[in-house]
Amino acid sequence: MRAFRRLSIRARITLGSFLIGAVVLAGVAVVLHVQIERATLASDRSLAAGDAAPFVSDLRHNPDEPPDRPAEDVLVGISDPSGGWVIDSLPEDVRDALPATTPDDVVTLRLHEGHRVFTVVGTPVETRTGTSVVWAAHDGRAGEETLARVDRSLVVGTLLALVAFAGTAWLLSTLALRPVARMRSTAEALSAGAASGHLPVGASDDELADLARTLNAFIDRQRANAARERRMVSDASHELRTPLAALTARLELAHRSAGDAPALERELRAAETDAGRLVALANSLLELSRIEEVDAPPATSAADLVTELMGSIDRARALGGAADRDIDFSVDVPSGSSEYAVATTAFARVVDNLVANAIAAGDAGGVVRVALAQDAERTLELRVVDDGHGVAADFLPRAFDRFTRADASRTSVLGGSGLGLALVRATAERAGGSATLENGADGGAVAVVRLPER
Repeated sequence: MRAFRRLSIRARITLGSFLIGAVVLAGVAVVLHVQIERATLASDRSLAAGDAAPFVSDLRHNPDEPPDRPAEDVLVGISDPSGGWVIDSLPEDVRDALPATTPDDVVTLRLHEGHRVFTVVGTPVETRTGTSVVWAAHDGRAGEETLARVDRSLVVGTLLALVAFAGTAWLLSTLALRPVARMRSTAEALSAGAASGHLPVGASDDELADLARTLNAFIDRQRANAARERRMVSDASHELRTPLAALTARLELAHRSAGDAPALERELRAAETDAGRLVALANSLLELSRIEEVDAPPATSAADLVTELMGSIDRARALGGAADRDIDFSVDVPSGSSEYAVATTAFARVVDNLVANAIAAGDAGGVVRVALAQDAERTLELRVVDDGHGVAADFLPRAFDRFTRADASRTSVLGGSGLGLALVRATAERAGGSATLENGADGGAVAVVRLPER
């Protein structure tokens, strides 16, 4: 079995086809041999019975008259009731091999005497003096020679058929696996960076073409993932560089203000703010990586999510940027046992991010509306609507990408790293739901997160 596994696919297909063909063709040859042998025996038996028929008829219709002498090439013997031979043209070795007892019915014997084969038919005939037996023999050498020639032809034909079968299997497997060789060479070039295309897809719409298309889709996903990771690293480096540079500058200024307590405190507070931005950015990146892990999220009841929503609203109202804003919320979630595939802390971050963006988008004195509702299919829908100026149309398709902002120059006390909406979408999709952002009919942006029941 190990040796078989070391063979190439082409060799295994050829060897397997050869073995299957050998079994099938050998079976066919055996069946043909048996059928021809039976036909030969039946023919010899019919000829022997035909030779005996005139003598049987003569004994039955003319029992008192001696039977006629058989022709020179007719082998017939008639034994009388006493065991003597009335007529005897049988070969001596055939006669000696006949049974001593009188048969009760017609019998057929296949006698092998030296290099000769005889088919002997014995027919009992009732007469007034007792039972006579007419024995007729037919030399079966011609049939045996015919059968031998047929067997030789079957052996030669079987061997030739096996060779042709194996050759055809080798050729067809070579042709069938040719696209695999092309795909392998292209894959090696892709892995070495010598090519940037896709694996070749054959002209035939077969399994190999399906495999090539599947692998090409996999390659595209890997390239997209690699490009996204490179972009994330680049964007993260850019995002980290700014607060790090600001933090370094603040610390230098703090050193220079060592003798000025108010200035030193002012610089330290500014440095603390920059450090907070770094911590928030690192936490957001860590949370994104955790969301993409394979572990299934926990099941959370609808009541717990309502509680988290109210806690997020309270936190938003306590922040400095929301002091001049009104945050209105409504809850329409019937009490029940509905559960959703999202952790309470993850849902809280979703609400925090959406509410923070809504607060940053509006002006003083405006209203941010938050609604949590459950539809007839028990899908939970979180809707956050601001009263700002809306979002640019070209930004909407990439609003949930990492490190993207509708206004790169806008900052707020709530962060502004460009990871908030990315976290929202990742959390929703991990729970089997979706996150969308669009402009409302009356102005402002509308963010909707839908979570299906688990």
